[in-house]
This record gives sequence, C-alpha cells and structure tokens, in this order.
Amino acid sequence: MKSAATMQELLSPYETYRSMRSDQPVFRDEQFHAWHVYRYPDVERVLTEHETFRSNLAERGYECGRGSGRRTPDPGQDTMLRADPPRHRQLRGLVTSGFTAQMVARMAPRIRAVADTALDRALHRGTFDVVADLAYPLPVIVISELLGVPAERRGDFKRWSDAVLAGGCAAPDPRAGGDMHGFLTDLMDERRREPGTDLISALLAAEVDGDRLGPTELLSFCGMMLVAGHETTTNLIGNAVLCLDAHPHLPERLRDDPALLPAVIEEVLRYLSPVQIVVRYAATDSTIGGQRVRAGELVFPVIGSANRDEAAFERPDRFDADRSPNRHLAFGYGIHSCLGASLARLQSRTALAAMLERLPGRWEVPDVALDPLALRFLFGVRRLPLRWNA
Repeated sequence: MKSAATMQELLSPYETYRSMRSDQPVFRDEQFHAWHVYRYPDVERVLTEHETFRSNLAERGYECGRGSGRRTPDPGQDTMLRADPPRHRQLRGLVTSGFTAQMVARMAPRIRAVADTALDRALHRGTFDVVADLAYPLPVIVISELLGVPAERRGDFKRWSDAVLAGGCAAPDPRAGGDMHGFLTDLMDERRREPGTDLISALLAAEVDGDRLGPTELLSFCGMMLVAGHETTTNLIGNAVLCLDAHPHLPERLRDDPALLPAVIEEVLRYLSPVQIVVRYAATDSTIGGQRVRAGELVFPVIGSANRDEAAFERPDRFDADRSPNRHLAFGYGIHSCLGASLARLQSRTALAAMLERLPGRWEVPDVALDPLALRFLFGVRRLPLRWNA
C-alpha cells in the first residue's frame, strides 16, 4: 500500500480545494486572468447557465497558441465542447445519431479481449504496470478501432494526443495537432469514397432534419474524441486502482459481488475525478459567490472541488463504495455532459472486472514514485505498478 506521505502528495490538490471552498470559494487568478469556482452549487450553475457562461472560447477571441508565435488546432473547437445553443443541440443530435449506444455496446467483447491480452503478458512476466500495460493502451486501441484508424497508426495517434494535451493551448510541438488533423482529413476522404462500419463512416452519413456535420466539425469531433476520450479513461482506470489499494478489502468484496463494480466506478469518478477543471467565459456581467465577474472573463469551474464539497456530499473525503445517491459532476452536467461517458464507463468496468478475475488475492501498489500528471486540469498518474498474490 502507498505510504501516507505519498498519498498526501497525490491528494494535495484536494487540500487546496478544501481551503478554497472555506476561504475563497470564488477566486480571481491573476496569472490566467480567470475566476476559479470551487463550491458545488456554483460549479453546477456555471456548467448549466449556458446563456451566461459560454463554451465557445473562439467567440471570446481566445485562440490556442496565442503567444507562441503560431496558432495550433484546438481539438475542442467546432465540436459540442465549444458550442453553445442552438448549434450545440444540432451538433449533439448529429453526433448521437452516428455514435449510438448500440455502437458502444458492440465494443464490449473487444474491450475485454484487449484487457485479457494485456493481462496474459503480465501473468507471463509476473509484473504489471496498470497504466503502461492496460489503462494507457486500451482506450487508444478502442477509440482508434471505433474511428477506423489502421493499427499501424495508433502510435502516431498517441504521440499526437500527448503533445496536444501536454501544452494545451501552448503546445510545445504545434505540429502535433496539424499532423493529426491532416491524417484524419485523408481518412475521412477515404471513407467518403468507400464507407465502412466505423464511426467516421457513420458520422459522414448522419443527417438530422436535412443537417449534416461539416468537414471541420467532423474533423474536430474525431480529434477531440481521441485526445479527451483516451486520457479520461486512462486516468479513471488508474485512479480506481489507487482507490482499491487504499481500501484493501474492496478487491475481494468486488470478486464476491461483481454487481457492486458500477457503484465503485462512480465513487472513483467523484473521489478522484479524472477531469478536475473545465473552461467557460462570462458572456455578460454576473455575480458568483458574491464576486463580480465581468463579461469576457474566463471562468474555471473546478469539478474536482465540487465533487468533494461538504455541503453536497456526506463525509466527502471518505471513499464510500456504497454511496447513494452520487450526484458527482465528473462528466459535466446539463447540455455539456460528456457524450463519451458510457464508453469510458464500459472500458473501466470491463478492465477492472478482468483484473479482479485474473489477478488473484490481495492487490498492492508498492511505495514508489508514481509520477503524477503535471496538468492541473487532470488527475492521474503516469506509472502504477501493481503486485498481487493468491
């Protein structure tokens, strides 16, 4: 099990959140010229009042790469992530008509096969790193196969995604986003000529009331799905193992009662939210928590803090596998709730079920450095060795 000092280091953002909820629940960050919002009701309000707090950052004049000398593609631009009503409703309707629940459900056997292959290798070696061996490659394989990306290009996809995420809107390698978009453009051209059963083909054919996804919108959605979709799932699986390591009775309980696994995953989403912060901007002057927010200012609703708010959750700093209800905001809220949430849950549930079946006995994460993510808007670790014994 991780030492108390190591866990304290990993959980240090939550100590800050607790202090901010108490002392400065709406805080002006002069470095980013933005407002950080920490309490559950205020975060929920920012996520739902789309007329006041807008998602389309380009509408505000905000550009990726600003200050770096060149503009880099924003993987969220021209998608639902950066759209506001009425265009958001149109885009969501088009995407959901192609990215269906049936398509996600059909991936379940393939997800289990990928997990089993990773565990076969681990059992053969006798060593296993949850992130490197399973949580990291699984969503890249799944999303690439959904999009119809050839297996030999998965490495490129992962490299591009990492580069875009590493610097966000100041990416150290501004070519990464452009290379990814160039590849996806060629792939979409191929699917127009020869449609397949993949998601790109389905989205190209999607039509609602005579409306279709434009080339830029489709391109941006596919890029966003890769970048945002794989990182969230990687962190969710890794964070779940961290929680199970801190509660060593839980693996055996889950083996005895597999029906408890979905509730455990929901508690992981609340307790160690993979996405900690999202971005909005104020379309009009407003007041949040007694602070005056001016039109045009950025607003950062801190989901990780809202999900530990004492006013919203009983004993919020306790991991409770039986917590019900669990109204966490890990996948957003309202019209911008994450469209890929069902896929992330399916991958996490399937991966953990396979691990519980095939890695017997007690699990233990050794007391080594886990390399926490340096990105303040995400929570996870880059390495997670796991020991098991019968």
